[in-house]
Amino acid sequence: MPRSVLDTEEAKHAQMEALRGAGVGAFKWGAAAAIFGGMGYAMSPIYRGLTIQFKVYIQMSSMILGGMIGADSRMRRYEHHVRTQRMIARDVAMWQDLAEDDDPPPSPTGSSSSKK
Repeated sequence: MPRSVLDTEEAKHAQMEALRGAGVGAFKWGAAAAIFGGMGYAMSPIYRGLTIQFKVYIQMSSMILGGMIGADSRMRRYEHHVRTQRMIARDVAMWQDLAEDDDPPPSPTGSSSSKK
């Protein structure tokens, strides 16, 4: 039995989805920041005059922002998927329950149900 809510299988799946989203988002935004940094270095004397520490800060900030946005987006899609699966399971159970209730009563023994 899990000791806390975070030890459940569903929480572990959610954590992995958030981690994947954070990695993809950080990569995308980091690549975009590197491209814009290269363009800034090539075209802007102001950007060339910035210290290396500030350029690294700009790069890291964009990667952190991208990671947060990516993790949030991936979690929202995962939550929607989980809600949809639960709704489908609930509907299937309801229809199975209704089908069991609507079964005709068994016919008496010895009588034939097929008539020609």
